[in-house]
Amino acid sequence: MARRTRIRHVVRGVAAAVLCAGVLAGCSLGGQDGPSAPSGAKEDRKAAEVPAPRAKPVVEPAALRGGGVRVNVADGQRVGVGMPVSVTFDRPVPKAERAAVERRLRVRTSTPTTGSWSWVKDRNLHEGQRVDYRPRTYWKPGTKVTVRVGSGIDRTFTVARSLVATVDVRSHTMTVVKDGVTRRVPITAGAPGMDTWNGTMVVSDKQRRVFMDSRTVGYADAYAGYYSYAVHLTTSGTYLHENPKANTFAGNTNVTHGCIGLATDGTARRFYEEVIPGDVIRVTGSKETVAPGNGYGDWNVSWADWRAGSALNA
Repeated sequence: MARRTRIRHVVRGVAAAVLCAGVLAGCSLGGQDGPSAPSGAKEDRKAAEVPAPRAKPVVEPAALRGGGVRVNVADGQRVGVGMPVSVTFDRPVPKAERAAVERRLRVRTSTPTTGSWSWVKDRNLHEGQRVDYRPRTYWKPGTKVTVRVGSGIDRTFTVARSLVATVDVRSHTMTVVKDGVTRRVPITAGAPGMDTWNGTMVVSDKQRRVFMDSRTVGYADAYAGYYSYAVHLTTSGTYLHENPKANTFAGNTNVTHGCIGLATDGTARRFYEEVIPGDVIRVTGSKETVAPGNGYGDWNVSWADWRAGSALNA
């Protein structure tokens, strides 16, 4: 009998151990009145039943809701080293809301880049309808840039290569530096009183043929017709394009109404075919500097002033 009793006790002990393993460590194997689990384990179970606090949902600023936002670069586009990221809105963003908008704008680059957003007064828009991002210096060729605007717009573009063309209106010459290779091209620029904008402009787009009407830029009926190989530089109407007058005057006299003219002997076509949006056109020796919001005139602003134009630095 003693042997059978001992066996029953052992079996009961094993069963209790198996049961405890299925509940919590610390289960007592003592008498029937011993606790099945320590009091701390009960508190742990209660704590586990309390749901974790949920993160507060991100509230989009009003300016980023409703589809009234546009970004100037297309997904997958290849651009030049001067292209800023420009975001425009259907309605002006009040000053009190601009910092919140900027916090929902993200720019990521494949190479280390120092840059900043800045609010720009666009020539054709109201104050507060445009904010641009540019690096401190031109983009590094080969850089992949990813832009996120709020939760609704994503763009990725690549900086294809470097092309910077410097137009000297006094020598009537354009010096083109493409990936370190330099060539010089004779040009004709704005005649006195119709001077080409001074400063740095960025190619926004180009068209094989463009109808140009002098009445739209305040020059009465001086001209109206199609011009070929047109590279667009400002929203006020500055182009770099083929101009028959350049066959005679390029390299020696400025005779245009403010545009930069290239000869019809293939010179204009060659430049047109190699240029892409984001390429840089610098004009020196002229008079008034192009405004930041007249096209992409962002590079005419010093870095300190550019950063000061961010609502996050106000």
